[in-house]
Amino acid sequence: MTSQQEEERLASWAIDTLIAGGVAVVLGIVIALSQADAGEAPSLLAYAFSTGFGAILLLRRRFPLTVLTVSILGVFVYYILEFPAIGVALPVTAALFSAAEAGRTRWSIAAGGFVFAVSLFFRIRDDPQPLGYLLGLDSVVNLGLIAAAIALGFGVRSRRISVRQQRQITRLTREQAERAAELRVQSEREQISRELHDSVGHSLSVISLHAGAGGESVGRDDGAAADAFEHIRQQSNSSLAELRSLVRLLRAGEDDSRHVHSLEDIEAVLEEARAAGLEVQSRIAIEAAELSPTVDVAAYRVVQESITNTLRHARAKRVAVEIDNADGLVRMLIMDDGVGAGPEQQSGFGITGMAERVRLLGGTLETVTAQGEGFTVKVTMPTRLTS
Repeated sequence: MTSQQEEERLASWAIDTLIAGGVAVVLGIVIALSQADAGEAPSLLAYAFSTGFGAILLLRRRFPLTVLTVSILGVFVYYILEFPAIGVALPVTAALFSAAEAGRTRWSIAAGGFVFAVSLFFRIRDDPQPLGYLLGLDSVVNLGLIAAAIALGFGVRSRRISVRQQRQITRLTREQAERAAELRVQSEREQISRELHDSVGHSLSVISLHAGAGGESVGRDDGAAADAFEHIRQQSNSSLAELRSLVRLLRAGEDDSRHVHSLEDIEAVLEEARAAGLEVQSRIAIEAAELSPTVDVAAYRVVQESITNTLRHARAKRVAVEIDNADGLVRMLIMDDGVGAGPEQQSGFGITGMAERVRLLGGTLETVTAQGEGFTVKVTMPTRLTS
């Protein structure tokens, strides 16, 4: 049991004790006043009844209907024994309240009506007073006490349910906000992962190719070796700059001031491929201004990743890049004449990342491969995103 549950249990016990004690004391005072008015000697058994009416309320939460039934029977037995008058509603008020509070409102209404009807019947039968008098103030007070007890019990229960529901709503809202925050973090992580794979992976592939070419040229063609190492230096600096910008994304509270790549920068990627020994043909019949910024970045990344795959896996000599705008759609075609997609390329994250980027923008990505006959990437996506 948690500390909060223990506190609630103790609070409930304290409330029940106060109610039980209050009922016993009030009934005892009423009995004493009735006996004093009648000039009768104190009746200990009558006081025992008042104590019993209070004591049984200690069980009101666990057995509300039992407490209500015993209280009503106790009233009848009390008057059968002709003890001093204490009213018919007062001894059962707390029991009616408890039953209504426990969700047994219909039982409370039926029991209250039964007690009032029985008491009224015997008063009419046994009291010689006129009917108007018997239906007067005393009956109104009894009926008012019964109705007030039931209404109060119903109101307390409704309030408790409302508070419980509000707590649950608050908890669910907090959990939903936490899940949304986790999803945002996961989405940012996936985005950064794609950025790392696309940009840094491309740079490292170019560096690896130049390193191989430079190593083969050392001692035979120092000029070619120097050119290769210069390409490595430039590509390394570019890759380090890209890594710094991605690190800034991970630092809370720091502005993202990195350069966002665009189709306007695609020529640099093609030049790197040419420097690595590929024969590159390009036809880019679309301007970056014609595209939404997100589509522009995605188009750049598709070309970059395709070129990276060609350099890394295809062992190709030529690659062709075609991009144009047809009826509001970006159509992209990247083809090489290499050996086709091997197991490494097919199972890597590059194609999956490209397809995910394009799909999220409402487009499609298709790959066509035939062993020894090259690899082709076909992309179609809207030029502008609509809400």
